[in-house]
Amino acid sequence: MITSVLVANRGEIACRVARTCRELGIRTVAVHSDADGNALHARVADTAVRLPGSAPADTYLRGDLIVKAALAAGADAVHPGYGFLSENAGFARAVRDAGLVWIGPPPEAIEAMASKTRAKELMGIAPLGEVTEADLPVLVKAAAGGGGRGMRVVRRLADLDGELAAARAEAASAFGDGEVFTEPYVEGGRHVEVQVLADTHGTVWALGTRDCSLQRRHQKVIEEAPAPGLSGRLTGELHALAVRAARAVGYVGAGTVEFLVAGDRAHFLEMNTRLQVEHPVTEAVFGVDLVAEQIRVAEGHALDDDPPRARGHAVEARLYAEDPAQDWAPQTGRLHRLAVPDAVRLDTGYTDGDDIGVHYDPLLAKVVAHAPTRAQALRKLASALERAVIHGPVTNRDLLVRSLRHQEFAEGRMDTGFYDRHLPELTRPVPDPYAPLAAALADAHGRSRFGGWRNLPAQPQIKRYLMAGEEHEVRYRHTREGLAADGVRVVHADAGLVVLDVDGVRRRFAVGRYGDRVYVGATALTALPRFPDPAAQHAPGSLLAPMPGTVVRIADGLAEGAVVEAGQPLLWLEAMKMQHRITAPVAGTLSALHAVTGQQVEPGMVLAVVQPPQERGAVPDVRLPPRGRE
Repeated sequence: MITSVLVANRGEIACRVARTCRELGIRTVAVHSDADGNALHARVADTAVRLPGSAPADTYLRGDLIVKAALAAGADAVHPGYGFLSENAGFARAVRDAGLVWIGPPPEAIEAMASKTRAKELMGIAPLGEVTEADLPVLVKAAAGGGGRGMRVVRRLADLDGELAAARAEAASAFGDGEVFTEPYVEGGRHVEVQVLADTHGTVWALGTRDCSLQRRHQKVIEEAPAPGLSGRLTGELHALAVRAARAVGYVGAGTVEFLVAGDRAHFLEMNTRLQVEHPVTEAVFGVDLVAEQIRVAEGHALDDDPPRARGHAVEARLYAEDPAQDWAPQTGRLHRLAVPDAVRLDTGYTDGDDIGVHYDPLLAKVVAHAPTRAQALRKLASALERAVIHGPVTNRDLLVRSLRHQEFAEGRMDTGFYDRHLPELTRPVPDPYAPLAAALADAHGRSRFGGWRNLPAQPQIKRYLMAGEEHEVRYRHTREGLAADGVRVVHADAGLVVLDVDGVRRRFAVGRYGDRVYVGATALTALPRFPDPAAQHAPGSLLAPMPGTVVRIADGLAEGAVVEAGQPLLWLEAMKMQHRITAPVAGTLSALHAVTGQQVEPGMVLAVVQPPQERGAVPDVRLPPRGRE
């Protein structure tokens, strides 16, 4: 019987595995990099072991160090979570060779399905050979790993070689394996998958379907179970194919078989030999704890002959620290506050006061709602996200709420191109016009009081805020009765709550302030200084780093004095396990190049300066190109 489990992972999945282990009376061991020294997963475990360094290649991808950590801490089993080494057959063997229990499938099953090319051959699907114009569009994919890394859509044959090279580099960085392949890209398809669970006694469960069609950069954003709108025939076919794939490799434990569904036809994509990020929706619908079942299977227990019955509908939204309006640029900084209503499930690796760094995926949390019907689950999740308190870096919260309420998604007509079609409307700023006033009144609370001899009316106070990229000026006054503003009645104002009466409608604004950053409900503002700092100005044409990261490549032959075209790639940043291309915002001359390969950069740092032929307006808005169209 397992008594102590080392979780070979980080973040929310490490916290989630630890939670089940505690419920089962099993001790937990965490591993952490230097960047994660104070991370939540290291704090909630019974024991934590340091892996020196911060980069994944030096820490969470070092199977030898993790096995040593398990032995040193007295663990008798290892749970890999997802990502990192979770689908590494060599690591699974090393765990077993050390006399530890591997809470996952046999290494042979991992090897058979780890390469997507070999998995397709196992399922009788011929790989795509030399790509021709007739094959376009095609999808370049990493043979190992997942999560959208090493993946590119190619629509022009001339782009193929460059995209293959970029995909290889990204795959090698993320998974330690640069093998990539191409396959036909199905336009307008849905991403549907089947959760399987198998024991060592020959029983294989197919635990329903999940739809994961809402994706950005080929990474899932919103998932649900069951997948809506599938015919009974297609659902049965998907279940049968998933069980067939599991039996073909002697699978044991939890795994997922993924398909692309077009019309009423399913195309096999791959089998993920691990727990998926979106497993909570299956848990909610089937009333099971998949981590607990993984542990039971690893201990040799048999599954029941038939799986439990499905009940209701569940939807999961991935809350990312990223800005969808700026090409999904990842965000970093202090997470001051994170709280969601109790009516939904929150899986997270962060808590109030934690820092979000540059080394790992920007996933903050997964929020899951379960209800008797799909419509009720969507409404419940959208409402919970809307009411959530999130004070910290920019997130995709507004995008999630609008996606859940979008008619196309609500009617189950979505496909993997959903964000390609709707991103502009889903990211259009809709700030609350009264948020700046509420911020000013909360800040003014208690600052001034009238003495007994003052008879003259107070002069208006002026505050300026940046909201949704625009500057807003608000005015208010101190009166004998308290704070006042034109056009509204101030019912109440203190540092944390402002209540305004607007045309007879009373509105409440919860306010949080951290330095010059102010949060009024779901609206974020920046308090502007009365006198701007001249040192903060940049030369016209400056390309500013849109995110923290590492300069991994400078365009070949690029040097000061070079003539560049608008949209020409100049350099590449790696941040949060993805590579992002920085392009020239305008045509002109490269008058300065400050970036150096290997350099760590912070947001706002000047990378280069492109001087247009004619002077020279404001600092250009440097945006990253949409992923898949690089």
